[in-house]
Amino acid sequence: MPTPTPRRRFLKFSASGLLLSAQPLALQRAFAQSGGIAIGALSPLSGSGAQYGPPMQKAIAAVIKEVNDAGGVLGKRINLITEDCQTNPEAAVRAARKLIDIDHVSAIIGLWSSPVTQAAAPLCWESKTVIACASGADGLTLLPHQGYLFRTQPTTTLQGRKFGEFALSQNAKKLVYLTPQTPFVQSMTDNITKAIASAGGTVTTIVYEDKKATYRSEVDRALAGKPDMLILGGYVADTAVLVKEIYRAGFEGKMVAFAYAVNKQLIDSVPKETVEGIFTIAPSPAEGSGAYTHLKQLIGQDNPDPYTCQAFDHANLVTMAMAIAKDSSGEAIKNAIRRVGTAGGEPVTDAVAGIKAIAAGKTIDYVGASGPCKFTPIGDVVDAQFRYEQIKAGKQTLLKIA
Repeated sequence: MPTPTPRRRFLKFSASGLLLSAQPLALQRAFAQSGGIAIGALSPLSGSGAQYGPPMQKAIAAVIKEVNDAGGVLGKRINLITEDCQTNPEAAVRAARKLIDIDHVSAIIGLWSSPVTQAAAPLCWESKTVIACASGADGLTLLPHQGYLFRTQPTTTLQGRKFGEFALSQNAKKLVYLTPQTPFVQSMTDNITKAIASAGGTVTTIVYEDKKATYRSEVDRALAGKPDMLILGGYVADTAVLVKEIYRAGFEGKMVAFAYAVNKQLIDSVPKETVEGIFTIAPSPAEGSGAYTHLKQLIGQDNPDPYTCQAFDHANLVTMAMAIAKDSSGEAIKNAIRRVGTAGGEPVTDAVAGIKAIAAGKTIDYVGASGPCKFTPIGDVVDAQFRYEQIKAGKQTLLKIA
């Protein structure tokens, strides 16, 4: 038989490509993963979440390496494909589409911001791809995701209540919530208000554009009513502008913010007096758990942040779900994910130990680095602890974990 000419070879490969593209996505995925199992990590390596994405992806990669070094899952290696969502919904959609259509991943994990998750989620449930996120907006799990979405981040219903209760603990009853437009504005407002109203307090919400050079008019509006506490609901870039405006306006009351906004990056980038005394609230890692200790050893970091802990848990949960289901498809992962944390099962702290126990016919109970990884029917994490800190002399100082 003659050797195909370049044109013949082109036609041959083009025909096979057309044949593959005409197959259902499940068959394409099986074909693409015949030499391994593909998982995508879609985290913010740039944009306002850039501080969190690299350690999140580092934790995911460390889990995958550990699993592969121990023989993989279902007799196959896991191929990790990492992408940058840029903390931008449009960029996230492009990256998710590439992970699904080109890389044929079974799961996309490590998502951080709520707008990014909201934008990417429909692509995932339409393609039967599991999506695991560290995003708190209540509405995410109310989407028609058919069970393909789960999150390790506490909902904004719970977070809003914590902010309100903390304000009351500081004897603050007249609050102003300053925030950019996000998917969780209304939920935060409702739940802060509910907590404050129980003690006769009031909450005013002021929504601003997140890319303005100045927020003086918004700050003037906020301070006109003489509040005793400001709640800052933005991200690093806009909060950096906001705290300087608030300081220049002479506000002497208390302030509380999300810890992902008032973090070391922000503290180091603004005059120290503008952030001194600000309280921060964040979901707390499960610092006493075996999984948290294992994560610290795995990535060589003493104090991994809550999002790194959650990304670590995403990778462990997805790989152990595959082992339980004896199948690496998104649908199989979806159906098995809640069996990774079975009450009364053998306690495990990592995927390698879990996969070994599953192979021995045991049920397992994984308590993660971020806390109990047990989920409601719609994909919300059942419970979490919170970390309360205050900026003192330019440093984040722990007040309590509760």
